[in-house]
Formats: sequence, structure tokens, C-alpha cells
Amino acid sequence: MQVFSTACPRNCYSTCSFKIHVENNKVINIDPHPENLATPEGPCLKGLAYIERANSPDRILDPLIKNKNTGKFEKSDWKTVFSILADKIQYFKNQFGNHSILFYASSGMSGLTNKFSSNFWKMIGGATTMYGNLCWPAGLEATYLTMGDNKHNAPWDLENAKLIVMWGKNAAETNIHQMIPIDKALAKGATMVVIDPRRTQTAEKASLLIQPRPGTDGALALGVAKILIEQNQIDHDFIEKHVHGYEEFAKSVHQYRIADIAEITNVGERFIYQLADLIGSIKPMTIIPGFGMQRFSNGGQTIRCLLALSVITGNIGKKGACWHYANLQSYVFDEVKEPMSYYPPKVPDGIFRRSISMAKLAEDMNATKDPELKMIWVERGNPVSQNPDTNLLLKAIRKLEFRVVVDQFMTDTALEADIILPAKNMFEQSDIIGSYWNPYIQLKPKVVEPAGEVKPETEIYYWLAKKMGYPEEEILKYLPKPGNDAIEDFLKEKVKEFPELDYEQLKKGPILANSHEEIAFSDLKFNTPSGKIELYSKQAKEIWNVSPLPTYVETLKNNGNGTKYPLDLLSPNTKNRIHSQFNNLKIIKLFSPEPFVEIHVEDAISRNVRDNDYVKVFNDNGYFILKAKLNYCIKRKCVSISNGWWIQEGGSTNFLSKGLETDMGHGTAFHDTMVEIEKYDKPITQKKNN
Repeated sequence: MQVFSTACPRNCYSTCSFKIHVENNKVINIDPHPENLATPEGPCLKGLAYIERANSPDRILDPLIKNKNTGKFEKSDWKTVFSILADKIQYFKNQFGNHSILFYASSGMSGLTNKFSSNFWKMIGGATTMYGNLCWPAGLEATYLTMGDNKHNAPWDLENAKLIVMWGKNAAETNIHQMIPIDKALAKGATMVVIDPRRTQTAEKASLLIQPRPGTDGALALGVAKILIEQNQIDHDFIEKHVHGYEEFAKSVHQYRIADIAEITNVGERFIYQLADLIGSIKPMTIIPGFGMQRFSNGGQTIRCLLALSVITGNIGKKGACWHYANLQSYVFDEVKEPMSYYPPKVPDGIFRRSISMAKLAEDMNATKDPELKMIWVERGNPVSQNPDTNLLLKAIRKLEFRVVVDQFMTDTALEADIILPAKNMFEQSDIIGSYWNPYIQLKPKVVEPAGEVKPETEIYYWLAKKMGYPEEEILKYLPKPGNDAIEDFLKEKVKEFPELDYEQLKKGPILANSHEEIAFSDLKFNTPSGKIELYSKQAKEIWNVSPLPTYVETLKNNGNGTKYPLDLLSPNTKNRIHSQFNNLKIIKLFSPEPFVEIHVEDAISRNVRDNDYVKVFNDNGYFILKAKLNYCIKRKCVSISNGWWIQEGGSTNFLSKGLETDMGHGTAFHDTMVEIEKYDKPITQKKNN
């Protein structure tokens, strides 16, 4: 039996280190890796489920071609598939141009080798790609405009905080390792506040729970800022030395009346004052915002409003004092860091025409002209269930002439394909990954040979280029040779750029880059135009056409549907999935067998809905049928359905969402979604399209 150090490459805060046991080319056990101080207790249930995931009988192990007569997929071989792919790509290139092909890649698996996918499309002359992101760019942009960088204190520094404000984040489910230092801080007497429309598992440890109306968190923060300023509970010395635009900010918040803030947010005045008193009197304070708030159409400005509370109280650059949103310190290999990497190019390069917004994928696919889209290639993503406006997206995908999906399992998107190519899993090719929460750089080594006929994506592209007639010397300018040796050579060369990193040491466990700051911004240097923290940002106005000051603006509420549909739909993450991954596994289904909608008891009673009744959740975009779960833990006039469910499993929340961008960063405003619920007498397990 062999034991290897590795790390989880999923789109998850923790990026856990763990040790895997391999026997007879099979992963058979997973243990914690205590050298990662952020994840010393090992992976969550999803991480432990990698044993099943790697060995699942449902995994796609051969190329599959859809039979046009039966609609079913049939096993094929690589020779046949490469021949079809080469002919199709050449046809679309020659007849319509490279930009008739849409290359869709998302964040299903992170790593440096992902660059080779783009390299292939660059080599053959280009493709249409996307700008923006589904996850977190509005918050990244807001933090970048204010602080000049996206970084935060080391995760374990939370133990030093005396006040922890979990604003829209349920770490007990979505960042379980963060609860380790939080529990230590609480044991030492710290106070925790949770601000969330739901009474979550995290909220059970809080001293104060505030439940604002969704999308109004910015107003709540500005109300608290007004109280702090008027009661002189701010850090004047810090502001004078390190803050640009404070006077303008103070003047802007003076206009607010706390009674008006209470009405906007649906939070009682006494709770607003109580929150202000805690923030103004307890130091050091760490604010930890979740990603959900910046998934509204006002998301960027909301994050700027929240961040202002850390700034005016001087809770930046000190132990236990932190704005804990995103930590990109381990992204040392990135030529262009997020959020800038999400921007469309100012001047098109003629190779990648980034004409399609990730947030508005469905709408833009249907509207793209000169040339129209004819083909899509999807990898590391499941857009049918994960992008907004599922019904419209299905129409756009089905309108195409040819669809290719690279995946490990038969997802909703894979079902729409003409050809499915089996994807590698995390154990079948080496790679290096960072984290957007912990500061480590980690090696994910190849520990088993690919199962069945699986080929890593780098090899798929290499052999496809060969079939298309490209000479070896040209291919090797863009792609590595087949085999893990070439991949390891590539990774070793990358590591050589950083003297503190050593490939052999990475095999043993995680390593910190020299650029890592245990306490972010402790030097009080800020990479902004003024060199200070910018509460007043000219760039905010110039780039995004929003107020240069943190300002509350009402959400679009799904293009005005807030008056037609009375319930705010929340689509939070869950401990059982990473978006649409993992829930197809048997071990996860034991804990998460079917989707349900969480609704307040009084809202349910007024609709004649009882616990476990089937209900129809609907708006102008679509609907689906699922069971209702009644409780008092969710705010009235709100409902919650966790995101990531496949259509095959009962439906996706994105049947209900509209493709909207956030106010900055080209993010996705999933939560600008209003719905209605009505009892449904005949149970249905499958969503019906409009």
C-alpha cells in the first residue's frame, strides 16, 4: 500500500489537504493531513466520498456517441471519436469561422494544467469564450477597488478575534474548517454575530442573529456606519492616516434615518443599534461576508458598504482584525489575477472573442451573430443546471448543430451532448493548486492510472490536434506530450520560478509562498490610486458607473417581478454538494435524497401548504415541483432551495433565475429572483418545461 499527500481541487473555500492510500491502482482510504493548519482535521463528507467517486460504477469510462434514432448513448472508441471531432471542428472553422465554436470551461476542477485547454483553441485559431463568473467577482471587485488587493489574514488568525461577524455566511456547512478557530475564539470569550435571512447551523453559536430582507445588507451596514460615526465609535487615527474619502462617506451616511433603514431591511431599530454597539465597542473584529450577498444586482456596492465598517473602526491589518472575503495569496502562478481575469478584453485579440457573458449565457448564445454559434465544447462545468435561465439555455444548446461535453458523470449538460468524452478524476493526473481561503500551494499528484479508456484533457487535445493534421513541433508549442512525465516537467518548471517552493517538498505536503502575509495589510500599504483604503473610489464610477461611495441601491428583483411574485428565493450552498458535484454519489444521497423548498410556517399556512406537501415554485422564467419543509428558521417572505440539484434529481433553481449581471465585476445576480409557491396535489419528481 502506498500513501500520498494530495489536496482537493474543487471550487470550495477549504481546499483540504489529505493523505490517500492506494492499493492495486485503487484509492482505498483517506486520512487527515495535519500539516495544513487550515484543514488539520481532514476533509468533509464530500472529500471522504472521493473513494466512491473514483470507483463509482456510474463513472463514464469510454467515449460515448448519441444515437440520433434512439437518443441513447453508445460506447465508441477514441479513433472514431477523434475522426468525428476533427471533421466537425474543421467544418465549422472553414464554413463559419472559429468563433462559431463556443468553448465553455468553468471551475469544476482547479489546477495549472487547465491552461492547456485554452492553448488548444488558441492553436487552432480561436473560439468564442465567456467573460465574467458565476461565483464571486462582484465582491472581489468591491474589495479590490477599496483595498487594492484581495487577501485576508491566515484562517487560524480568527482565534485572535474578539468579535466575529458572519455576514451572510454559513461556515458550519460551507467552510467547516473555519469553525475550528471560531470555536477557539468563542471558548476564549469572543462574541459572534450572524446576519442571515436563515437561522443556520452557524447561527446556533451566535450571541445575536439579525435577519434582514435579502438584498438590503448594504443599507443595514450604512445604518450601522451612521451610528458609529455619530457616537464617535470610529478610529480617527487610522482613518486620518490610511483612509481616502472618509469625509465624503460620513456626509453621505448622515442622510439616512435609522427608522428608514429599519423599514428597508425589515430589521428592528434596536437590533441595528445593538449591532452598532458591538462593532463599535469590541476589538479586534473580523467581518466574514459570504458570497451570496454579492450575487444580487447591487452586490458590489453591498460589499463596499460592509467593508466600510471594518475600515472606519480600524479593523484592518492587525491580529484578529480582518476583512475576511477572499485570499488570493496562493495564486502566485496567475499572470492575470481575479477579478481582472474575468473582464472582457478592451481590444479583441482576434483569437478569443469574449462576446458572451457568463451571467447571461443563455441570452447571449441565442443572440450571437456574425457568426452564429454552431458548436459548443463544455468541460469542468454543468451549465444546464448551474447557469441562470435553464429553459432558455436548453433552447440555445439544442439549437446548435453539435455539442461535446467532457465529464466524469452523466450530468444534465452531458445528456444534451452529441459526444461525451470521459474526463480524468483528481487522482489520474498531477497538478498544482492554490486556494481562495487558505494560503497554501499544494501538489495534487497522479496516484493511479486512468480508469477504463479515460484520457486526461491534455491528452485529448494532443491527439485531436494530431488528427487535425497539426505537426508535432507546432502542437508542442501549446500542449504537453501524452503521459504524466511531461505534466510533471511542466509543473517543475513552474515551481522553479519561486525559490521557496520545491517540487519534492510539495510531494510531502502544502507549502507557503514567500509572499504570504500572516496578517494581511499589516504594512498598511494599499495598491490603490491614492495609496490608501478608498471609501471614495473614482474607479468605481469610471469603470462600473456606480457611485464612487459605498451606496445602497435596491436590487432589480428579477426585472421588476418583485411586485408580481412576493417571495425572495435564496439558493445557498449546502454541505452535501459543491454546486452540482457529488450529489449523484450514494453516500451523499443518504443525507441529501431529494430537493425541497424551505418556507416559513406562516407563509406556508397562508398558502394551505403543510410539511412535506408537494408544491409548485414558479415565476415567469419557469417552475418545478418539489416538497415543502416548514420551519420558523427562515425569514418570512423568503424561501430557500439549495443550489446544485440536477434536473434528473428533481429540478434546478435556475429554472427560476434570470440571466442578470451584478453592478460590478461581471458577476451573476442569481438572487434577484422572486417566486410564488402554491400547493401541488399530484406529486411530480421531474420538472416540466414551459
